[in-house]
Parts: sequence; C-alpha cells; structure tokens
Amino acid sequence: MPEASSGLMESAKRLISTLISIVSTRLELLANELQEERLRLIQMLLYSLFALFCFGMGVMLLTVFIVVLFWDDHRIAVVGGLCVLFFVLGTLMATMLRNRARSHPKLFSASLAELAKDREQLEPREQLGP
Repeated sequence: MPEASSGLMESAKRLISTLISIVSTRLELLANELQEERLRLIQMLLYSLFALFCFGMGVMLLTVFIVVLFWDDHRIAVVGGLCVLFFVLGTLMATMLRNRARSHPKLFSASLAELAKDREQLEPREQLGP
C-alpha cells in the first residue's frame, strides 16, 4: 500500500510540475507577443511622424515654388488646385494608414492557438470499441 500512495504522490507532483511548466511557457509567449505589439506600434508611430514631417516640408516648399512660378498669371487657380490635390492625397494616405492598422495579425493569436492545442490535449478522448 505505501508504494501505491507514493506512486500517486509522484504522479500528482509530475502533473503539477507539468501544469506549472505549461502556464509558465504560455505566460512567456504572451509577454513576448505584448512586447512585439508594443514595438510594432511605436515603430509605426515614429515612421508616421517622420513621414508626415518630411512630406509636410516637401509639400509646403513645392506649393510655394508653384505659386511663385505662376504669380503673374494664375496664382488663385494654382492655390485652389493645389489645395484640392493636397486634400485628395491626405484622404488617400489616411485610407492607406487605416488599412495598414487593420491588417496586422490578431493580438495574442499565437498564445490563443497554443491554448487551444493544450485544451485539445487535455480533453478526454473517446476509446474505440473492441
């Protein structure tokens, strides 16, 4: 009888150790995914700000150049045309940024997939008949 109880205790210890290991692995995976998502968002923000600054400076200088170029003939028409062009380009850029923000993978997708695998492994399996 003592061997059966010690075997049961060893089995329970191994089960608890395995469960702790599984939870630890899943938490590490979750932490990695959070870190990756944070870095991706920071990177997108920095790229967006730098792109906005560069495009803003370029657009401003191009606008001044074109207006000065047509100062004597059609300055009002040029300013109006450039205004429409910039609104159209701004709308296109906002649409592209929105599509980019929506296209990233679902947050915690790897963790959720691993938890689903764990759940499948832990579910009781039906025994095939004799």
